[in-house]
Amino acid sequence: MFVAGIDEAGRGPIAGPVAVGIAVVKDRFDWSLIPGVTDSKKLSEKKRAAIFAQAKALKKEGLLDYEVVLMSAKQIDKMGVSKAIAAAIEKGCTKLNLDKKRTYIKLDGLLKAPDVFSQETIIKGDQKEKIIGLASICAKEIRDAYMIKVDKKFPEYGFAIHKGYGTKNHRMMVCEKGMSTEHRESYCQNRHLWCKVNTSS
Repeated sequence: MFVAGIDEAGRGPIAGPVAVGIAVVKDRFDWSLIPGVTDSKKLSEKKRAAIFAQAKALKKEGLLDYEVVLMSAKQIDKMGVSKAIAAAIEKGCTKLNLDKKRTYIKLDGLLKAPDVFSQETIIKGDQKEKIIGLASICAKEIRDAYMIKVDKKFPEYGFAIHKGYGTKNHRMMVCEKGMSTEHRESYCQNRHLWCKVNTSS
C-alpha cells in the first residue's frame, strides 16, 4: 500500500504559475530518513532546500516519489485557479501512475483528487501530515526556482525576491511597466487602484 500527499503553492500571487506537489511513499515509510518535514511556510529557505535535496536523493534510491505540476498564469486566467489546481492534481496523479486500488491520498485544505482514489482532505494537513508537508515543500521549491528563472527575463519586477506575490513594490512596478506575460490578468484587474494609491502616497 502507498500513501500520497497533495498540496499547492502559489494560489495567491499576482504573477507566475500555481504549483501542485504530489508526494508518495509506502505506508510504512521511515520518516527519520528525511527529518524536519512540515508545512513549507514554517521552514526557512535553507531548511526547505535541504529537505528537498534529501527528497531528490531518496527519489533516486526509489524510496519515495514526487511530481510537481505547474499551471501557468494564462491557464489560471482561462480556467480559474481552482480548476487549474484540479487539472494539475489529475495530471500529477497520472504522471506518477498512482495505483488506484493501492494508494490512499491525503490532501491539504479543500483540495480534491480524482474520484477513483480513496482520499481524505485535512485542514492544515501540511502541518499535521508529513506526506502533505513534503508535497508542499516540493511544490514551493519548484515554483520558487521557476520564479527565480523568469526573473532573468523580467528583472524589473523583482520576481526572485517576492516570487510573484503582490507586494507594494511589485504592484508599483506593474503600474510603471504594465504586466508581463507572467502576470495573471484576472488577479490584476484592479491595478488602476494600485496606481492611484501609489501616486497619492
